[in-house]
Order: sequence, then structure tokens, then C-alpha cells
Amino acid sequence: MTLGTPATERATTGEVSSVFAVADRIRTAVESVIEGKNETVTIALSTLLAGGHLLIEDIPGVGKTMLAKALGRAVDCTVRRIQFTPDLLPSDITGVNVFHQGTRQFEFKAGPVFGNIVVGDEINRAAPKTQAALLECMEEGQVSIDGQTWPLEPPFMVVATQNPVDMEGTYPLPEAQRDRFMARVSVGYPDPQAELEMIDTHSAATPLDDIRPATGLSELRRMMAAVRSVHLSPGVRRYAIDLVSATRTSSALRLGASPRATLHLVRASRAYAALDGRDYVIPDDMQALAGPVLAHRLLPSPEAQVERRPPEQVVADITARLPIPS
Repeated sequence: MTLGTPATERATTGEVSSVFAVADRIRTAVESVIEGKNETVTIALSTLLAGGHLLIEDIPGVGKTMLAKALGRAVDCTVRRIQFTPDLLPSDITGVNVFHQGTRQFEFKAGPVFGNIVVGDEINRAAPKTQAALLECMEEGQVSIDGQTWPLEPPFMVVATQNPVDMEGTYPLPEAQRDRFMARVSVGYPDPQAELEMIDTHSAATPLDDIRPATGLSELRRMMAAVRSVHLSPGVRRYAIDLVSATRTSSALRLGASPRATLHLVRASRAYAALDGRDYVIPDDMQALAGPVLAHRLLPSPEAQVERRPPEQVVADITARLPIPS
């Protein structure tokens, strides 16, 4: 798979304008619930249009699940919710074959993962074996049970929330699981004005009830196809590889970003550019997405941990020193 796009497959300005118009309606719907978090919503929407999965990590009570639900309600598609708990089993997610007494045959009962948008609430409260039930779903878009394979209807997106790993009752996500998430975002505390508006809108009713779908499945698929054709110049393509390669050679990291991270960075950048109304990617797109797309995949070296340099800071230092292509 190449990172560039042949000229014959390049998205037209009209296609990108259409993507921008519909995406703006989705963004307005989500932002009616999540106050004052424009960049977080933009990254979430970029992940959706790029065909990726989103991890929302933050402390309890700041709106992680609200963001995931709002994104699902803004699109007219099937939305499933899974509450991850320590006693949750893999079959509770994927489904199970049940013996039917009448037909004397096994019948497959689909689990909640069979949806277009799957909201995994507090994913790191489940045991690692349960978390692993999502690996095949997220990477290959299918579920394998008892020798049979069941495809998941595209588009398929997992929007998972998790609490910080130093909180009680949490299990750290395995590296393979984190690498399957295209981006990780944090909601954070709202500013005083946004919190004041939240009191007015959330205290009397749930604003989620007022969200109406801004688009349907067929239009969403068309938007995703247009995003895949957003132009990527050779210089910007090289810049993406330089960004990822720098994480593999940094002395502050003992695990750099994978080739999958390179593909995710490119795909997310194309969607990010389309959300800005452009049919081409610029280095600024990749700089804005480098932290959300790369940082959660990286492991700091012991020296960086002693110096309290998180991967996010390392990625910021890399983007600051790398020369920008002309």
C-alpha cells in the first residue's frame, strides 16, 4: 500500500466541499453537547472519516462517554454500547454460538460489537483477555468464533473511553491494543464560560436527546471515499515518514511508532485537511495530529520517566526540530 494518491484518483474540490459541509453539520451537533472542545471534536471527526478508532482518556466526569455518544447520534447508523467491567467475558462482546433445541443446531447470537459505532465505556476496567476480543474486530473488521468468520458492516468504529491507569480498578491496555487506535484524545476540564453554559444546558435535560442525525450511512461512506483521495504530495509523504522514524531513534523512547502509525497519520491528515476545506494535505495537518496519533503508541525510556518527559512532550520536541518540507 502506498502513501501517495495517483493524480487520477485525487479528490475534486467539489467532493471536498461536500465533505466539509456535511462534516460541519456533524461537528455542530456534537459541539452542542461538548462545550468548548473544538479541537477534540475535530480530531474525533477526523478519525471517523479516516476509518479509524478513537481512544478517549481522561479522569471521570469530564464528558468522555458524552462525546462518544454524541458522535454516534450525529450519524444515522447503528450504535452499540459496551460497559466494560472486570467480570466481562470476550463472548459478551463478540457473541456466542447457542445450541437451538428445536433445530438441533448451533445458532450464532451476535454481540454488541456488531454495530457501525461501538462505544466501549471504561475499556481498561476489563481484564486483558476481554480487551483482546476487540483486536480482530478493530484491525480486520470481522469476528471469528468456532471456526466461522462473521464480517462487520462498514463503516465500523470503536470509540473507547478509559480512565488514567493510576486510578483504582484499571488494567493498562496492551501495546497491540493501543496501536489499533488511530488517535487518542483527552477532553479535559472546561473553561469557566463553557462550564457556565453547561449548567444551563445540562441541568434541566440531557442535550443528547436533542441531537438529530446530520447524515446517513450511504453519505458517510461517500465522504470516507472522498477523504481517502485527498492529495498527498511527495514532500508531505516524506515528512510523515520522517516524523514516525524519529520516534524509533529517539533516546527518550524505548518503543517507537509502528508502520501502522504511519498509515494512520496519513489517513487522519487527509480527513483533517478535508475538514478544513482543502483537497490537499499540508505539514501543519500532520503537526496538529502527531501527538494524538503517535503519543499513545510510544513507551518512554527509563531516563525519560525519571525526567518526567511523557511521550506527548517527546513528540512535540520532534515536530519542533524536524525541518518542514517546502
